[in-house]
Amino acid sequence: MLERVRASIPALPPAEQRVAKLLLADPRSFASLPVGELAERSHVSKPTVVRFCRSVGYDGLADFKLKLAGTVNEGVPFVHRAVDEDDKPAELIIKVIDNAVAAMLKYRNAAAGHAVERAIEALTNAGREHKRIEFYGVGNSGIVAQDAQHKFFRLGVNTIACSDGHVQVMSATMLGAGDCAVVISNSGRSRDLLDAADIARRKGATVIVMTASGSPLAQFAQSHGHILLAADHPEDYDRYSPMVSRLLHLTIIDILTTGVALRLGSHLRPMLQEIKRNLRAKRYAQPE
Repeated sequence: MLERVRASIPALPPAEQRVAKLLLADPRSFASLPVGELAERSHVSKPTVVRFCRSVGYDGLADFKLKLAGTVNEGVPFVHRAVDEDDKPAELIIKVIDNAVAAMLKYRNAAAGHAVERAIEALTNAGREHKRIEFYGVGNSGIVAQDAQHKFFRLGVNTIACSDGHVQVMSATMLGAGDCAVVISNSGRSRDLLDAADIARRKGATVIVMTASGSPLAQFAQSHGHILLAADHPEDYDRYSPMVSRLLHLTIIDILTTGVALRLGSHLRPMLQEIKRNLRAKRYAQPE
């Protein structure tokens, strides 16, 4: 919701822009203050505050403040950052999906195309030269690593996923020039992943890091000239079960898979068609 307001500012009249800036400066206070005080702090009239709410797509101030309160609350720790304990299923659907969609749109607008280009190029070269592509993650990120391996092995490349710290160290030790290690972490603070990434770097492999910008793992990638695919989101990894971060990481994997598949060229398509035919034979219920 706040991202949508921020994006709308250039199209708003000057007076309504002042209301928007007041909102973005302190969303919690905006949700609780009466219209008179909001108007006074924005140096506008009361009707202007209401017009601002309608300009950004809401029925009025009451509707705007109701939805704003749901956006900026602290949620239920370890469950979800946006929901309240007394939310009905219909409200859960809206809040959880809106939270995910907002994070996806924010990533779409902030994603570094040049970093994605470098990652796709490195992965494509590894695939063409029959080098190794390895995905490392622990915990929830280990599940994302398994999904990445499942997608990439269908492209006919040499790939594995490792979620055990000891196996990651051993596997990274066997990497070499031309190989790729894709390190996935929500927090970017896992000691095991930092160790595996450093070993892969020292062995000459290309290290591709998917994590929050500013984290130790992100700083490692940047300081050594490797590839950082920053995935920033509103989740506090110390308090909430990871939801949006997992969706972002899976989306980035889909982007990389699609890019590599396109680069590998037309020779890949007959193999994918054959896989599809063979899988069709495994179905018990055939279409009439």
